[in-house]
Amino acid sequence: MFFGFQSFAQELFQPNWKSLKTYTVPDWFRDAKFGIFIHWGVYSVPAYGGGGIFGEWYGNDMYQKGSAAYKHHIETYGTQDKFGYKDFIPMFKGEKFDADAWAKLFKKAGAKYVVPVAEHHDGFAMYDTKLSKWNSVNMGPKRDVIGELSTSIRKEGMIFGLSSHRAEHWYFYHNGRDIKSDVNDPKFDDLYGPAATGEDSLSTTKISPVFLNDWLLRNTELVDKYKPQLFWFDWWLDNPSFQPYLKSFAAYYYNAGIAMNKGVVLNYKNTAFPDSAAVIDFERDGDTKISKLPWQSDDSVGDRSWGYIEDDHYKTPQFLIDGLIDIVSKNGNLLLNIGPKADGTIPEVQQHLLLEMGKWLDVNGEAIYGTRPWKIFGEGPGMIAAAEKAKQNADSYKPEEKEFTAQDFRFTTKGDDIFAIALKIPTGKIILKSFGKTQLKKKVTAIKLLGSSKDLKWKQTNDALVIDAVGVYPSEYAASFQVAVK
Repeated sequence: MFFGFQSFAQELFQPNWKSLKTYTVPDWFRDAKFGIFIHWGVYSVPAYGGGGIFGEWYGNDMYQKGSAAYKHHIETYGTQDKFGYKDFIPMFKGEKFDADAWAKLFKKAGAKYVVPVAEHHDGFAMYDTKLSKWNSVNMGPKRDVIGELSTSIRKEGMIFGLSSHRAEHWYFYHNGRDIKSDVNDPKFDDLYGPAATGEDSLSTTKISPVFLNDWLLRNTELVDKYKPQLFWFDWWLDNPSFQPYLKSFAAYYYNAGIAMNKGVVLNYKNTAFPDSAAVIDFERDGDTKISKLPWQSDDSVGDRSWGYIEDDHYKTPQFLIDGLIDIVSKNGNLLLNIGPKADGTIPEVQQHLLLEMGKWLDVNGEAIYGTRPWKIFGEGPGMIAAAEKAKQNADSYKPEEKEFTAQDFRFTTKGDDIFAIALKIPTGKIILKSFGKTQLKKKVTAIKLLGSSKDLKWKQTNDALVIDAVGVYPSEYAASFQVAVK
């Protein structure tokens, strides 16, 4: 067992909502603002995103008769009864995987916490588990990927977390039941099973106790073995079958945090938890206003997938940095995903995006890390358009550049100072209407451009704070002004 309790000043959590709603989000998470998500697994071998599927869903779609993945699979590997998803595992070697190198990259990117996927819907564990032979120690890389990453990430001074997507495994391989495939071979039930079909496949009430108990055991094993300070759950846990087990796990995990004397965070989607019992996560989306409770947005550097696929379309540094700033101004964190290749290398385009974020944060991190929202999150002409576009993008999973301008600002605070962050580099005079004497109701006493020692010329009128043209800015993409008020 991971912990044994003796005497704690803090009352232990019970597996009911009344108790779990007393949970408090730890300061480390509220201060961190930026984390890295990692989708790396067997699905990195086919690396296929045709037909609009996510690469990590290949194991589901390759068995769906008539789909793009189904046709691609037969043309490339053969029929599904001769070459099934399990046959990718020996090809998943991870021979160039270097946990230390990954951690150093994430550190340079400015990340404060890292969340690798411990198990995705495919049922292949990326860690040393006693509950399944289908894991990365017995097969594939033959290494404890989660264990190695936990050591390297902590060595670089970052917080280690992990994610479980096991819940959707209940039905993940159900398409294979309807065709001639290895999913129907009893020898592989311990990987593909239960592959629930028909009415049971997406039922919210018919998930078997055997599967639910296994789900609970796998997650508590992860807590015991790797002691993550963040545990991330995917969707589908808000159906009634999971609720008793989810409450049991949450109490177990929060009590483990008490035993570690470290604050822990449990992420969920949709309505799996009451508001204050854990930290909600929005997939490729976010809040349109300042939230009273901390929250998180998970997004990926690639538009078309989370796991690595060939010919993905990647976001720009401008898009990612603007997204981070916008999220932080509304009391959120950004968990940004990358998808390494099957050999364990992180594509250069993904590394470039991370390093560009790190360069920006090296100059502007004071306006991000450890901050809290101001009374309003921002001002500017692109504010409403960007919020609407972000919502549309989340629905379609085809993100486009947000329509921010140099007149769009986001605000954060730290102590007595307010940070005003321009979402694109200004080219002339800056006018901040939110900082006029009438609106601010305080006097501006000093202004500093982060990363610069240049004295700025400015004046505060009743209607606005006006900053003269700066000239050369110390960083690309966005500029941060530290405003002292009294």
